Amino acid sequence: MMGMPSYEARLTAGPEHIDELGHVNNAVWVEWIQQVAVAHWRAAAPADYVDSHVWVVIRHEIDYLRSLLPGDSVTARTWVGDAPQGARFDRHMEFTGDDGKIRVRARTQWAMLDKTNGRPQRVPAEVVAAFSA
Repeated sequence: MMGMPSYEARLTAGPEHIDELGHVNNAVWVEWIQQVAVAHWRAAAPADYVDSHVWVVIRHEIDYLRSLLPGDSVTARTWVGDAPQGARFDRHMEFTGDDGKIRVRARTQWAMLDKTNGRPQRVPAEVVAAFSA
């Protein structure tokens, strides 16, 4: 199986994303991190794992570097980090504006759960391979 080491998505700030300061709200960035990570999972993972497993966030580290204004767009790029530790995998994400400057950078730790019992499951080799070059 050919891996998908990174994944990109295009996002545009709509009126519903803007806070009282006139830029994309911090909570929206968290939603976008989730949205892009899930899309990468569905695009790259073996179908039987997508059907039987789900990922949950254990920890977010987010650097808000530059604001995003109404109507502005970013390219979100995500990839997984080094080898998983048991059920945990680090995911990295960068949101880059059309000017080439990074708006937000994040590192999120996720845990893989079995959907049938809700318990963490060690990340298997075939899932690791799906996110590797």
